[in-house]
Amino acid sequence: MTGSARSGSLAGLKVVEMGSFIAGPFCGQLLADQGADVIKIEPPTGGDAMRQWGAVQHEGKSLWWPVIARNKRSLTLDLRKPAGAEIAAQLMAQADILVENFRPGTLEKWGMAPTLLQERNPGLIIARVSGFGQTGPYARRVGFGAIAEAMAGMRAIGGFPDRPPPRTGLSIGDSLAGMFTTIGILSALNARRETGRGQIVDVGITDAVLGVMESVVSEHSATGAVRQRVGTGLPGIAPSNLYPTQDDAWILIAGNGDAIFRRLAAVMGQPQLSEDPRFATHRARGERQQELDGIVAGWTRTRPLADLLVLLEENGVPAGPVADASELSQNAHFRERGALVEIDTPEYGALTMQGVVPRLSETPGAIRWVGPTLGEHTDQVLAGDLGLEPEAIASLRNLGII
Repeated sequence: MTGSARSGSLAGLKVVEMGSFIAGPFCGQLLADQGADVIKIEPPTGGDAMRQWGAVQHEGKSLWWPVIARNKRSLTLDLRKPAGAEIAAQLMAQADILVENFRPGTLEKWGMAPTLLQERNPGLIIARVSGFGQTGPYARRVGFGAIAEAMAGMRAIGGFPDRPPPRTGLSIGDSLAGMFTTIGILSALNARRETGRGQIVDVGITDAVLGVMESVVSEHSATGAVRQRVGTGLPGIAPSNLYPTQDDAWILIAGNGDAIFRRLAAVMGQPQLSEDPRFATHRARGERQQELDGIVAGWTRTRPLADLLVLLEENGVPAGPVADASELSQNAHFRERGALVEIDTPEYGALTMQGVVPRLSETPGAIRWVGPTLGEHTDQVLAGDLGLEPEAIASLRNLGII
């Protein structure tokens, strides 16, 4: 592990995380990475569904869980039982932040409506993540990231026009929601410095996806244009695409700026291209995108990937390989920066995972431990944070509440 027990700019903040899957827990991960004390409440039986998730597992154990639950304390608690809900409410009475991603109305059903929680703790910030937000006609619908990506327009603009809209290969909608929720929490913390009061942070996954849709909606509003799927390139931006190499790999070259294109043309041994009226300006290159991509691809096919990368770097042309997990793990730049780190774990041995983002110069975050075992910190939280005696904890365990 790295860092001290209280490293990070959010050290001293107490967060209660309730819910499962990705959006809420990813927000919890980001807060915990920066030093917040995140107490993750899980059902006593089975725990968070993320303990089983992941396309590839290690001896039946999730390889996602060590990442998304790192730096958190695991408390088992049956929130469906009044005694369990009351313990959670006691924790939130002394917490700074609650992160929950249940379907709207669930907290209220369990007797933990935000108004009640904030009566006991006026400074509590309550971050609520759901598929469609807490209000609106769709609020009570079940919603996952994949549904939000489709309904908020992201799927419609990805992939090739002659094929069904694909997913990105990641649960990007959930992760965006977790990031926007984190921004909302930090904003509410700053406001609390002035008011002393907490507030509700309401993030729908659909909101988060819409929030990164660039000018897609305004383009339609102003002109009626509907952006379509265009494959690997950028419409009207050339050359900026994937190009094949001699050794059957792919290289991404972004040579669309005028000065950059002049350097690319020279490297290709075709400096006249940058003076050719068909390609001399940004707009002209965009109008002849397919033709120009063909010229660049004709050149890249004559050289192996490694040679192309060296040549383009030496001449100031942005380029990069399409790296898979094996290549990422060996990337010296990512290792040196701490973007990828290797953590010694009791269950998995040496495990490589992504590091803490963002990097702060004075109060850096750290990976203090990986995702805990189910209920690993239950007794610690109940005794240390709430002051329960061993007999009371034993009684809760016998009743199946923890």
